[in-house]
Amino acid sequence: MREPENTAVDAAGTTTSQTVKAQLRLRELILDGELAAGTRISELWVVERLGVSRTPVRAALMRLQEEGFLEPIPSGGFAVRSFTESDVWDAIEVRGTLEGLAARLSAERGVSQRTLRDLHACVEEIDTILEGGMTEEKFSHYIEVNEQFHRILAAASGSQVVERQIEKAMNSPFASPSGFVMVQSVAPDARDTLVLAQAQHRAVIEAIEQREGARAEALMREHARIAHRNLKSAVDNQKAMTKLLGGSLIRRNGR
Repeated sequence: MREPENTAVDAAGTTTSQTVKAQLRLRELILDGELAAGTRISELWVVERLGVSRTPVRAALMRLQEEGFLEPIPSGGFAVRSFTESDVWDAIEVRGTLEGLAARLSAERGVSQRTLRDLHACVEEIDTILEGGMTEEKFSHYIEVNEQFHRILAAASGSQVVERQIEKAMNSPFASPSGFVMVQSVAPDARDTLVLAQAQHRAVIEAIEQREGARAEALMREHARIAHRNLKSAVDNQKAMTKLLGGSLIRRNGR
């Protein structure tokens, strides 16, 4: 009598897995430029392209709409969105505001010694990455550890609501903490910018340890300004834009 229930669970799990597969693959096609801004995407096309059934494809398209990559069109289906410079600026601002809130809550509510150790471990690993010259491999490693730092900080808030909203903000196109790090790699002051970001990481941890909520919040808000500066550099530099995954989707204000 239990077999039908297990089958239902397996079916649900398979559908979820196929949805994630379709979502990730479509996002990859968009960011790689294979699906340009304005391209119409229908459920049937995705089914045929990815070999996934319609139910998970429909769910994947809805998720990509929520993330901001797609917009519905009146005739049916979706189209790949383009983004103005202002759109991206605003998305970064939202993420910075939420992370500032997370930092303040972490300081005011207090965090465990384990969380502090994890934050310090990230900072120490970044110190190692910044030793000597920067290579593309080092930039990639930095992105990985930097995102880990930001996720630990979000969880340190002690609020699942805040953590979920930060996760959503980080999934917005180009708004992740490391969204523009590879753009920095072509700048002459690339390492200097990462060193500044690292100093801010340390200052935030110190503010949390000393239970200085307002200072922790202000530091994280200021930390997001680095991404704003990198956005401006990217749209002014075509070489830099080639380093930005999905850069072809961004258009300068007024264009």
